[in-house]
Amino acid sequence: MALTPSTMLALGTPAPDFKLPDVVSGKTIGRDEFASRKALLVMFICRHCPYVVHVREELARLGRDYAAKDAGIVAISANDAANYPDDAPAKLKEMALELKLTFPLCYDETQAAAKAYAAACTPDFFLFDEARKLVYRGQLDDARPGNGKPVNGKDLRAALEEVLAGRPVSPVQKPSMGCNIKWKK
Repeated sequence: MALTPSTMLALGTPAPDFKLPDVVSGKTIGRDEFASRKALLVMFICRHCPYVVHVREELARLGRDYAAKDAGIVAISANDAANYPDDAPAKLKEMALELKLTFPLCYDETQAAAKAYAAACTPDFFLFDEARKLVYRGQLDDARPGNGKPVNGKDLRAALEEVLAGRPVSPVQKPSMGCNIKWKK
């Protein structure tokens, strides 16, 4: 486990397209599935990373809390499943069902989506406005395994609320921290 910060992709970057299978439904999900939504949140997560495990209940709660709002949410796992079998699609499906995720959890086998988003760690969050320009990339909140801070999603939730209200998101953002994405060799 290598503690890795998010790359902090430049604000204003357009949302890259992707077409990936949802591990639960098998349906192909793409950026444009959410075209009618005011906000699009793309999260890079996995099953085995302790940083994701630490916040996974909050990720599920976030999905439930924003399901009826004008926000599209999709999670993507891009880890090399050959070397990290807990991150294989079948295991990701188990996690999605266990957490009762209300958003698709897609598997990026080629890792092309992760590279297009400059994703570096799990979890890694990218929030886009209605024009699909990046307005937030950073941490969920200040919680990390063992630091005793509450897992409440305050940073990401604040950014989501600003986008949904049509207000600018503060450019002062802290990087997410987690396990590095397990790139194929």
